[in-house]
Amino acid sequence: MGIKRHKPEEIVTKLRQVEVLCGQGMPRVDAIRQVQITEQTFYRWRKQYGGMGTDQLKELKRLQKENERLRRAVSDLTLDKLILSEAARGNY
Repeated sequence: MGIKRHKPEEIVTKLRQVEVLCGQGMPRVDAIRQVQITEQTFYRWRKQYGGMGTDQLKELKRLQKENERLRRAVSDLTLDKLILSEAARGNY
């Protein structure tokens, strides 16, 4: 059986579930177990996604996609520039 990869939306939902259960008086360790994740996973997720709402999460994903697109564009342009500079020197 493979490792289950949670989507960011699921992560935010599980973090909120833990906070609600803790607010109802349940110990944090028991709340984490009830949402079926490990303590280490909870604290790692909380560090990365803590305090984020779904709107902020969507904005983060949009910015990450835009960043990746821009990195590819810069990489392509740099490669084109190197090829043109070599061709201009006559090293082809």
